[in-house]
Amino acid sequence: MPMTRSHTREVEDLVLHRAQRGDSAACRALVLRHQRRVVGQLRAMLVPAGRGLLVEDLAQETFLRAFRALPRFRGNGPASLGTWLVTIATRVALNELRRRSTRTECLDTVTESMQTHGAAVAERHASATAIEQAVADLSPAYRGAFLLREVHGLDYAEIAEVLEIDVGTVKSRLSRARANLRKALAEVHDG
Repeated sequence: MPMTRSHTREVEDLVLHRAQRGDSAACRALVLRHQRRVVGQLRAMLVPAGRGLLVEDLAQETFLRAFRALPRFRGNGPASLGTWLVTIATRVALNELRRRSTRTECLDTVTESMQTHGAAVAERHASATAIEQAVADLSPAYRGAFLLREVHGLDYAEIAEVLEIDVGTVKSRLSRARANLRKALAEVHDG
Protein backbone atom coordinates (compact mmCIF):
# COMPACT_ATOMS: atom_id res chain seq x y z
CA MET A 1 0.00 0.00 0.00
CA PRO A 2 1.61 3.29 -1.11
CA MET A 3 2.12 6.02 1.46
CA THR A 4 0.14 9.21 1.08
CA ARG A 5 1.75 12.63 1.32
CA SER A 6 0.23 13.22 4.73
CA HIS A 7 1.56 9.87 5.96
CA THR A 8 5.02 10.64 4.53
CA ARG A 9 4.91 14.05 6.26
CA GLU A 10 3.95 12.38 9.56
CA VAL A 11 6.90 9.98 9.28
CA GLU A 12 9.28 12.87 8.49
CA ASP A 13 7.93 14.84 11.44
CA LEU A 14 8.39 11.84 13.72
CA VAL A 15 12.01 11.39 12.57
CA LEU A 16 12.63 15.11 13.06
CA HIS A 17 11.20 15.06 16.61
CA ARG A 18 13.28 12.01 17.50
CA ALA A 19 16.41 13.70 16.10
CA GLN A 20 15.62 16.82 18.11
CA ARG A 21 15.66 14.64 21.24
CA GLY A 22 19.11 13.31 20.29
CA ASP A 23 18.15 9.93 18.80
CA SER A 24 21.26 8.97 16.81
CA ALA A 25 19.35 6.70 14.39
CA ALA A 26 16.98 9.56 13.56
CA CYS A 27 19.95 11.92 13.07
CA ARG A 28 21.53 9.44 10.65
CA ALA A 29 18.21 9.19 8.80
CA LEU A 30 18.12 12.98 8.41
CA VAL A 31 21.67 13.03 7.08
CA LEU A 32 20.90 10.27 4.59
CA ARG A 33 17.75 12.04 3.43
CA HIS A 34 19.34 15.46 2.98
CA GLN A 35 23.06 14.90 2.34
CA ARG A 36 22.75 14.94 -1.44
CA ARG A 37 21.12 18.36 -1.42
CA VAL A 38 23.65 19.76 1.07
CA VAL A 39 26.68 18.32 -0.74
CA GLY A 40 25.31 19.52 -4.08
CA GLN A 41 24.99 23.08 -2.82
CA LEU A 42 28.45 23.02 -1.27
CA ARG A 43 29.99 21.53 -4.41
CA ALA A 44 28.33 24.14 -6.60
CA MET A 45 29.60 26.92 -4.33
CA LEU A 46 33.13 25.64 -3.68
CA VAL A 47 34.36 23.74 -6.75
CA PRO A 48 34.36 26.83 -8.99
CA ALA A 49 36.54 28.58 -6.43
CA GLY A 50 39.02 25.70 -6.48
CA ARG A 51 37.95 24.42 -3.07
CA GLY A 52 36.26 21.18 -4.03
CA LEU A 53 38.41 19.25 -1.59
CA LEU A 54 36.60 21.00 1.26
CA VAL A 55 33.10 19.85 0.27
CA GLU A 56 32.99 16.79 2.53
CA ASP A 57 34.47 18.64 5.50
CA LEU A 58 32.03 21.50 5.11
CA ALA A 59 29.11 19.08 4.67
CA GLN A 60 30.05 17.61 8.04
CA GLU A 61 30.30 21.09 9.51
CA THR A 62 26.87 21.91 8.05
CA PHE A 63 25.26 18.90 9.71
CA LEU A 64 27.09 19.54 13.00
CA ARG A 65 25.78 23.10 13.07
CA ALA A 66 22.32 21.86 12.16
CA PHE A 67 22.26 19.24 14.90
CA ARG A 68 23.41 21.80 17.48
CA ALA A 69 20.52 24.07 16.46
CA LEU A 70 18.01 21.29 15.74
CA PRO A 71 16.21 21.50 19.11
CA ARG A 72 15.24 25.10 18.22
CA PHE A 73 14.11 24.26 14.65
CA ARG A 74 10.37 24.55 14.14
CA GLY A 75 9.21 22.62 11.11
CA ASN A 76 5.89 24.42 11.06
CA GLY A 77 7.50 27.68 9.94
CA PRO A 78 8.10 28.91 6.40
CA ALA A 79 11.32 26.90 5.93
CA SER A 80 11.32 23.16 5.46
CA LEU A 81 14.12 21.14 7.00
CA GLY A 82 15.73 20.74 3.57
CA THR A 83 15.65 24.49 2.93
CA TRP A 84 17.02 25.15 6.40
CA LEU A 85 19.93 22.75 5.79
CA VAL A 86 20.71 24.32 2.39
CA THR A 87 20.65 27.69 4.14
CA ILE A 88 23.26 26.50 6.63
CA ALA A 89 25.36 24.95 3.83
CA THR A 90 25.25 28.17 1.82
CA ARG A 91 26.35 30.25 4.80
CA VAL A 92 29.15 27.79 5.59
CA ALA A 93 30.33 27.97 1.97
CA LEU A 94 30.15 31.77 1.83
CA ASN A 95 32.10 32.00 5.09
CA GLU A 96 34.77 29.72 3.61
CA LEU A 97 34.93 31.76 0.41
CA ARG A 98 35.33 34.97 2.39
CA ARG A 99 38.00 33.44 4.59
CA ARG A 100 40.33 32.42 1.78
CA SER A 101 40.27 34.23 -1.52
CA THR A 102 42.77 32.19 -3.53
CA ARG A 103 41.46 30.64 -6.71
CA THR A 104 42.80 27.70 -8.61
CA GLU A 105 41.74 26.67 -12.08
CA CYS A 106 40.06 23.33 -12.73
CA LEU A 107 41.66 20.84 -15.10
CA ASP A 108 40.21 20.82 -18.59
CA THR A 109 38.86 17.39 -19.56
CA VAL A 110 37.30 18.38 -22.88
CA THR A 111 40.24 17.03 -24.91
CA GLU A 112 39.99 13.60 -23.31
CA SER A 113 36.26 13.50 -23.93
CA MET A 114 36.71 14.45 -27.59
CA GLN A 115 39.17 11.62 -28.15
CA THR A 116 37.01 8.94 -26.53
CA HIS A 117 33.44 9.83 -27.40
CA GLY A 118 33.25 11.66 -30.70
CA ALA A 119 32.06 15.05 -31.78
CA ALA A 120 28.47 15.00 -30.42
CA VAL A 121 29.50 14.01 -26.92
CA ALA A 122 32.40 16.43 -27.03
CA GLU A 123 30.06 19.25 -28.05
CA ARG A 124 27.65 18.48 -25.19
CA HIS A 125 30.58 18.25 -22.81
CA ALA A 126 31.99 21.55 -24.08
CA SER A 127 28.60 23.21 -23.60
CA ALA A 128 28.29 21.81 -20.09
CA THR A 129 31.84 22.89 -19.31
CA ALA A 130 31.12 26.38 -20.66
CA ILE A 131 28.01 26.63 -18.49
CA GLU A 132 29.86 25.34 -15.43
CA GLN A 133 32.69 27.78 -16.07
CA ALA A 134 30.28 30.67 -16.59
CA VAL A 135 28.58 29.87 -13.27
CA ALA A 136 31.99 29.41 -11.65
CA ASP A 137 33.08 32.84 -12.86
CA LEU A 138 30.17 34.53 -11.10
CA SER A 139 31.09 36.22 -7.85
CA PRO A 140 30.23 34.13 -4.78
CA ALA A 141 27.33 36.46 -3.98
CA TYR A 142 25.80 36.11 -7.46
CA ARG A 143 26.59 32.38 -7.65
CA GLY A 144 24.95 31.72 -4.27
CA ALA A 145 21.74 33.52 -5.21
CA PHE A 146 21.67 31.90 -8.66
CA LEU A 147 22.14 28.36 -7.31
CA LEU A 148 19.55 28.81 -4.58
CA ARG A 149 17.04 29.95 -7.20
CA GLU A 150 17.82 27.73 -10.18
CA VAL A 151 19.07 24.53 -8.52
CA HIS A 152 17.12 24.50 -5.26
CA GLY A 153 14.03 26.37 -6.43
CA LEU A 154 13.87 28.83 -3.55
CA ASP A 155 11.72 31.90 -4.02
CA TYR A 156 13.06 35.43 -3.61
CA ALA A 157 11.96 35.74 0.03
CA GLU A 158 13.61 32.44 0.95
CA ILE A 159 16.84 33.45 -0.79
CA ALA A 160 16.77 36.79 1.01
CA GLU A 161 16.43 34.96 4.32
CA VAL A 162 19.22 32.48 3.51
CA LEU A 163 21.65 35.18 2.41
CA GLU A 164 20.45 37.71 4.98
CA ILE A 165 19.82 40.41 2.38
CA ASP A 166 16.79 42.34 1.09
CA VAL A 167 14.50 40.86 -1.57
CA GLY A 168 15.47 43.75 -3.85
CA THR A 169 19.11 42.77 -3.51
CA VAL A 170 18.20 39.17 -4.38
CA LYS A 171 16.45 40.34 -7.54
CA SER A 172 19.41 42.52 -8.45
CA ARG A 173 21.93 39.72 -7.89
CA LEU A 174 19.86 37.27 -9.94
CA SER A 175 19.45 39.77 -12.75
CA ARG A 176 23.17 40.51 -12.82
CA ALA A 177 24.06 36.81 -12.56
CA ARG A 178 21.81 35.98 -15.52
CA ALA A 179 23.21 38.89 -17.54
CA ASN A 180 26.77 37.76 -16.82
CA LEU A 181 25.89 34.19 -17.79
CA ARG A 182 24.25 35.31 -21.06
CA LYS A 183 27.30 37.40 -21.91
CA ALA A 184 29.79 34.65 -21.06
CA LEU A 185 27.87 32.01 -23.00
CA ALA A 186 27.41 34.32 -25.99
CA GLU A 187 31.17 34.88 -26.07
CA VAL A 188 31.76 31.11 -26.00
CA HIS A 189 29.19 30.55 -28.74
CA ASP A 190 30.55 33.38 -30.94
CA GLY A 191 34.18 32.60 -30.18
